[in-house]
Amino acid sequence: MIKKGMRRQIVLHYIFVVFVALLLVEVIFLLAIRTYYYDSVYSKITTHIGTAEDFLKDFLKYEISGERSPNQLQKLLDFFEMDYTELQVLTQDGNMLISSTGFQPDRTITTSDVPEAVGGSVGRWVGRQPGTNESVMAVSKLVHINGRETYVIRYVTSMERIDSDLLNLTLVSIGIGSAVMAIVVLFSFGLANSIVKPLKNITAVSAQMAKGKFTTRIKGDYRYEIGDLASTLNYMADEIIRSNQIKDDFISSISHELRTPLTSIKGWSETLVSGGYDPEETKLGMEIISKESDRLIGLVEEILDFSKLQQNEMKLSMGRVDIKVLLQETILNIWAKAEKKRIHLLLECDETFYIKADANRLKQVFLNLVDNAVKFSPEDSSIVLSAHRLPGSELAVIVRDSGIGISEAHLGRVRDRFFQVDALNGGTGLGLAISQQIVELHGGKLEMDSELGKGTQVTVILPMTEELAPEAPKEEKPL
Repeated sequence: MIKKGMRRQIVLHYIFVVFVALLLVEVIFLLAIRTYYYDSVYSKITTHIGTAEDFLKDFLKYEISGERSPNQLQKLLDFFEMDYTELQVLTQDGNMLISSTGFQPDRTITTSDVPEAVGGSVGRWVGRQPGTNESVMAVSKLVHINGRETYVIRYVTSMERIDSDLLNLTLVSIGIGSAVMAIVVLFSFGLANSIVKPLKNITAVSAQMAKGKFTTRIKGDYRYEIGDLASTLNYMADEIIRSNQIKDDFISSISHELRTPLTSIKGWSETLVSGGYDPEETKLGMEIISKESDRLIGLVEEILDFSKLQQNEMKLSMGRVDIKVLLQETILNIWAKAEKKRIHLLLECDETFYIKADANRLKQVFLNLVDNAVKFSPEDSSIVLSAHRLPGSELAVIVRDSGIGISEAHLGRVRDRFFQVDALNGGTGLGLAISQQIVELHGGKLEMDSELGKGTQVTVILPMTEELAPEAPKEEKPL
């Protein structure tokens, strides 16, 4: 007995479908064969009756008198007689007048073929012969002799041989069907095993993965959907390992990022508490403490922003935003940092664009992009910020630098969480991930093109669903 499970369901359903199909085919085939044989016998008899009637009308119409006599009935037997068939001459009431076998001339026939013949058609009846219980077919036809005498010509032929042949054919069909079912059973087991065994293997490996053993892999060259499932689970395990590695790198990086300012704050705090320093040194220490505190606040805010985005809790304060003004403010905020590396910040935006957006969050995106450009650009280089309209009511804001660029291997991952192209430059690796999600919240997209050693171009595409004109100044009413 097959245990409950997918294997059992596949085998049973497959066998059931094939069995029903075979049963229908064999029943229809056997019925068609039986009908063909029976109709062939019936057709042969009716053809013989028609031929005999023609001879009777042409050659015996003057020989048969109007009086019924044994000689007249014998002539009917002679003309209508057929090999391997009993011929009976009946009255319209079914009384037998004469038979080619010479037996039971006085009995009455009550089968359905006689009334059908009297009604004008060729009667047909199939059943068991009374007395012998033999399977027979009876075919009856009404015959008129010179318009005066009317008889029912009835043929009775045995169907035993045909039934025997049909029985043999049925047994052969059952044998063939059984052989086919045996093959189907073997095939269904093979089919079930080809599905169930890989699934059991995948389930076992998945259970190992669920326990944290992500280095385990599904082995085997599986095809079709099962192969896709195995590949997906293996890919999932690779992604989990990569995410765990990124998380570990992030923890290590953020620990370093937090330790450095905290060390400076703690050191200068202890130094200032001990006293004995002139005002200039005290001022320098306080500036360092303030700067490192701002750095800590920035790190914490970046992590909080990322957490809000991951939990879909970040709310945007939408309003009318002048992109040109926003880019000018971005340049002013980064100007001091760029000036230290003698990097020129250029704005190319002759036209004024107004869009509906959250100005603070959008400014956060541009600050991050320009800050990255400054961080990875050499001294005495330029960073260009530009904005122009795209077909289809879209606005493109581009930040282009001539810095170190990003390799093809890193370009696809640079926007991933916690990923850093150069860990030595510090940071959490969340800046671009946060920027991309903020842009997507505005219904836009962030695209990056870069070539190693030649620079990077970041394009922020934002929708312009409606033309937002600047608000008209309010008129002062005279007092």
